[in-house]
Amino acid sequence: MTGKAKPLSPDDALDPGKALTPAVVRVNETRVARGFWPKITRTAARIPFADQALAAWYAARDPETPMAAKGMIFAGLAYFVMPIDAIPDLFAGIGFTDDAAVIGALIATLGANIKRRHRDQAEEAVKRLKTR
Repeated sequence: MTGKAKPLSPDDALDPGKALTPAVVRVNETRVARGFWPKITRTAARIPFADQALAAWYAARDPETPMAAKGMIFAGLAYFVMPIDAIPDLFAGIGFTDDAAVIGALIATLGANIKRRHRDQAEEAVKRLKTR
């Protein structure tokens, strides 16, 4: 991103009309690369959708996943890692409901691209994260 580029808002990250443009995919992929593991490590024990988020992450990193699916997965995961979202994560009990809805929508619409191997990797990762 250049110094003059306008930062993406959470809405931009999920806008299907923008999420698949190459520049937005790169921005979302970078956000996810930087922020996903730190956030999932902090929250895996507290959020019931950790396995779904991780399965989506593994699918996005899989070279066999179609580029359009990757773009939308990165958009949803970018929303999850962004510090500004519709319901701030620091609100106990409700802070992750918007993130859960986004991850749920990803699974509902792109579930065919999230294979059993991605779900298996996610289950193993959740087990490791919860024992820390």
